[in-house]
Amino acid sequence: MGESAKQREVARASRTGAFLAADVGGTHARIGLVRRADESSAIDVLRYERYACAEWPSLTAVLQDFVGHLDGQVTIEHCAVASAGYVVGDAIVNENLPWPVSIGDIRRTLGLSGLAVVNDFEAVAYACQFLQSHETAPIIETDAPPAEGPILVMGPGTGLGSAVLLPGRPHATVLPTEAGQISLAPGNAREVAILGELARERDYVSYETALSGPGLVNLYRAISTLRGTAATLSEPAAVTGAALAGSDAAASEALDVFCGLLGSFVGDLAMLYGARGGVFLAGGILPQVRERLLASSFSDRFFNKGVMRAFLQQVPVRLMDHGQLGVIGAAGLYLHGSTAH
Repeated sequence: MGESAKQREVARASRTGAFLAADVGGTHARIGLVRRADESSAIDVLRYERYACAEWPSLTAVLQDFVGHLDGQVTIEHCAVASAGYVVGDAIVNENLPWPVSIGDIRRTLGLSGLAVVNDFEAVAYACQFLQSHETAPIIETDAPPAEGPILVMGPGTGLGSAVLLPGRPHATVLPTEAGQISLAPGNAREVAILGELARERDYVSYETALSGPGLVNLYRAISTLRGTAATLSEPAAVTGAALAGSDAAASEALDVFCGLLGSFVGDLAMLYGARGGVFLAGGILPQVRERLLASSFSDRFFNKGVMRAFLQQVPVRLMDHGQLGVIGAAGLYLHGSTAH
């Protein structure tokens, strides 16, 4: 959309109940000026920007910058924020965010009359109902189209998010979960040994300890120790890059273990929630390693659930680009009754 067209949309937004929606992660904050598209559940994104969290002192400053670029054409009274973590009093509690988030500070600074906070993967799950098939990539395909039923959305990024979309009328509902905090369950002797190494440094080992950006580094370090080699890589992107380039054996094994554990965990969650509607994988890591994921033990581990194999063979798994989904989902949940703060 050209700049003049954007300006017309923003101007029209002032007459059509536009508001802010934010999707805040440990690495990026995605901000949108949004409105209800029509009488359906769809959301129009009128303006969208992505911010690197480390470059800003607070979420309030990010939102102020976004509003400042609207040039006063829209009066913003409402905002929906999707974030990992949970609300305690005035604060969003999430150890992966680079700064504390004060709900009251955002309300006062932006002069808002309404502010809602929802879980980040709750928002992504809500938005996945608007996805078209060409906007996703297959990981596991089935002979028949997805059945009507719960849809699991999960993915590794700075943390490990998970939520379930429950179809319904007049609106779908979302079950937010903290499934990433479930105890890590190894599936073979090598993973038992890796779990032992991970447990040396922490009292509790969750799936997020392994299935996230920091988790990939944890796997790499544990595997380096087991191999008796030096762990020279300290960033998730460096581990992924070395694994894909074949330049570091421990990094390559770490990525393979990551894919296998992910397949096993996704299969567990698909059974737990009866995800007949399918599984969508998101997060910042997986789009970069899709070919490796397809060549890994992901599908074998996904199906290796005993008598539940036949059920899982009817559950498609697709990869989606997170993009604007968190913004769209936060807006949709706010319009349909999320609790305001």
